[in-house]
Amino acid sequence: MKAHWLGLVLAAAGVATAGVAAAQAGGGGTPSAGPLKVAVIDLRSVLQQSPGYSQAESTFTKEVEGYRVEMNRMQDSLVTAQKDFEKSSVVMSPSARAAKQKELDARQARMEQRASELQQKAAAREQELLAPIQNKVNGVIDGIRTEAGYTLILDVSAANSGILFADRALDITPKVLEKLKAAP
Repeated sequence: MKAHWLGLVLAAAGVATAGVAAAQAGGGGTPSAGPLKVAVIDLRSVLQQSPGYSQAESTFTKEVEGYRVEMNRMQDSLVTAQKDFEKSSVVMSPSARAAKQKELDARQARMEQRASELQQKAAAREQELLAPIQNKVNGVIDGIRTEAGYTLILDVSAANSGILFADRALDITPKVLEKLKAAP
């Protein structure tokens, strides 16, 4: 999905550039208020260096560790039960073996369900911890975009961003970090 949005953004940038070029050449393209002004940012780096990020990350790591401990206990218990079943299944009647296997399968399903619940809980908690930081960062970026008149700001740290190289002069990462650290 991110690749889809990037494609739309790049297509829009191409259309805007073509419109500007046509207007400048007098080719009857849609007139533009000015040339396309683009900047890049390493958003991952900005977030990691933002005030409050280390605390949020530490809190998240501690909370997730509890989830890992719980899952490890459940996994160890299931492995032990499966080994015990394998040892004793030879002397069990077919119906007892089937009942025990069904019990182990149900236990496995409960463990997988709990793992899914914990993953969802961890994702929600991560979002809860990071949302205020992300909102502040987005506000600073948008402020810089407005002040400097950028048409488009691209995140070079995004997976599959398609940006291989960018002129360092386009990088607003240091400006964003400076404003974030100066903000109350």
